[in-house]
Amino acid sequence: MNNSPLLKKEDFLTNNHLPDWLIKEYETFKSTVTEKTFPCYFGKAAEIGGDLRYAYITQNDWSNLPKALEMFLTLFENPHHKRHGLFVFVEPFEIEGSLEDYRKQFWDILQYIHEQDKTPWPETSPKDPEHYLWDFHFGGEPIFVFGNAPAYKQRKTRDLGNAMVIGFQPRKIFKGLTGTEEGGIMSRQKVRERVEVWDKLPKHPDISHYGDPTHNEWKQFFIGDDVEPITHKCPFQHKSKEVKN
Repeated sequence: MNNSPLLKKEDFLTNNHLPDWLIKEYETFKSTVTEKTFPCYFGKAAEIGGDLRYAYITQNDWSNLPKALEMFLTLFENPHHKRHGLFVFVEPFEIEGSLEDYRKQFWDILQYIHEQDKTPWPETSPKDPEHYLWDFHFGGEPIFVFGNAPAYKQRKTRDLGNAMVIGFQPRKIFKGLTGTEEGGIMSRQKVRERVEVWDKLPKHPDISHYGDPTHNEWKQFFIGDDVEPITHKCPFQHKSKEVKN
């Protein structure tokens, strides 16, 4: 039996101690991301190939998440690492919440992870999320984080079941696919075109690429279910409580 907080897809078949809600939500996640027309072919290929990793937290206990994230990041110590992604299932609310309920919990969880992080924030990385080069860090690694929730009614690509599902993608997996590299520009454009077909909405105005001086990366973490730009301030606060760029 695997008691690790970091799970592989086979654990959902062999680990009898996983909660029923988690197994149900994983099955919904799997069927969604492997659907023939699902826009993100990287995610689809990773799920089919067994390259994704998973974790879960309950409404009352988030304590295993920092450890799961630490274990996940050790996968990248292998110089021939694959493009792994981590998806964290959050136990569903008893009654489905509003998008703002999930957004608040999403940022509360990121704040909790940050406060539990034992590794100092890199000195060269901005601590203020309003800086265009700000990025979330854990274990010294820059990580793109994005929330999916059942309250998304228009942006279907962000609805992966009854649970909020948080994706963690270390920037290392985007090597060769960054915003200014030809491969990245082409790949991103193809995915975004497919997303627009699924969602039947134009690209959200807060979607851009890291390093764009007109863009705030944090706004891309939990976009709206519409085409309106986010206007509120970022809820994240560096634990030093000193904003230094």
